[in-house]
Amino acid sequence: MHEPAPNAQTIGIRELRQHASRYVAMAKAGQRVPVTERGKLVAYLVPADEPTSMFERLKAAGQVRMAAGNLMDHLPPPPSEPGEKSLSETLLEMRDEERY
Repeated sequence: MHEPAPNAQTIGIRELRQHASRYVAMAKAGQRVPVTERGKLVAYLVPADEPTSMFERLKAAGQVRMAAGNLMDHLPPPPSEPGEKSLSETLLEMRDEERY
């Protein structure tokens, strides 16, 4: 049997019985939920409708996950004030000093 994707949240039979509606909602939302019995994968709880696109199939299989965070957090730092050296220039100078 196939192993669940590394990022997939596996659940045990007892957990499935106690919180079935939570996991059915996850499957309904397109997630594929691996179910284990005594730590061994025995089944998947999957959406009833087959995903239509390749991306949706990969997402349902747990091989793709949606991005988290804000892309704007990864923009370059604002430019330095006039007359100040940029961080890159300062770093280059420090590296040049270390070489000799």
